[in-house]
Formats: sequence, structure tokens, C-alpha cells
Amino acid sequence: SKTKKTAPKQKAYPLSDALQEVVGAAELSRPEVTKKLWDYIKAHNCQDPKNKRRIIPDKKLAKVIGKEPVDMLKLAGLLNKHIG
Repeated sequence: SKTKKTAPKQKAYPLSDALQEVVGAAELSRPEVTKKLWDYIKAHNCQDPKNKRRIIPDKKLAKVIGKEPVDMLKLAGLLNKHIG
């Protein structure tokens, strides 16, 4: 995805309480949610060190994506029910 600073403003959606705890905002656009989610995953070491594509949720993240480790490609689908 090409994200330039000049891109038109994406629509912001209301986020679920669980997702708000992770991303620290009540409303964000999808690209912003994805970016903040990754910031959180990296800051809290939620990636499997042996397989960076595997996300191992901590307590906060588990409320959003479930308690089981998940492939990063599944994140977008899991986020849908928490966005708007």
C-alpha cells in the first residue's frame, strides 16, 4: 500500500473499548489502526522471535485478537469486529 503524506484523509471509525486500550484512541482510520497495532506489538514484544509473522497476544491484545497466537495476515480480519 502506498501511503504518502499527501494521501486524502481516511475516514475514521469508532473503535471497540478493547481496541482503544491497545491503540490509545477512540477513533482511527484503518491504516492508522494497523500502524498503531504494529507499534503496540513491537513495543510489547508480541511477535514470536522464531517466526516474526506469528503474533503472540498479551493480555490487552488478547481482548482484540483472541488468546491464541495468530498469523499476522489474519490480523485485519480479526480487527473488523472492533472497527466502526
